[in-house]
Amino acid sequence: MLHRGHQSTDGTGGGELTVPMAWLYAEYIADELLRTGDLMPPTSFEFRAGRDALALTIFLSDTDGELSGIRVVTQLETWLSLTAYDQPWQNWVEERMSQLKVEAAQLDGPSPDLELAAAAWRWLEETELLAPDLNAVPGGSPVGEDDGPKVWTPAWQLGLPLGHLAIHLF
Repeated sequence: MLHRGHQSTDGTGGGELTVPMAWLYAEYIADELLRTGDLMPPTSFEFRAGRDALALTIFLSDTDGELSGIRVVTQLETWLSLTAYDQPWQNWVEERMSQLKVEAAQLDGPSPDLELAAAAWRWLEETELLAPDLNAVPGGSPVGEDDGPKVWTPAWQLGLPLGHLAIHLF
């Protein structure tokens, strides 16, 4: 996806096209991890939620701006710790996005990478998916996977554990 930005791909300006390589690379890594884990059909909303949550984790954890040169294996532990169940992932994403927006405003304005990351975060926050209620009272009659109580859940709450599991399965 190409985006008309304030800088060209070589940083000289002139209104040329800026390619959001860091975001596209993070999305590619997330997609490959989820496909390798074979947890959901790639056409499902759950897969998209997992890919976007994992791509955000990958993109936002790149504090040195070296995402294009990243070696996936060296970052797996970092991504696992960020996506763990007991971590405040949503707060971390919001804080990191705010930091990046401030940094971008001090430079040349929003980057296409940050704009795509913000769009993914909006989708994850605003979209709700119908999922099994993991807090339902156990017991009662035996139910299949598609039976039982379901609740509307923010997409990031479904995508985050999928991304975490995909990293484990890699």
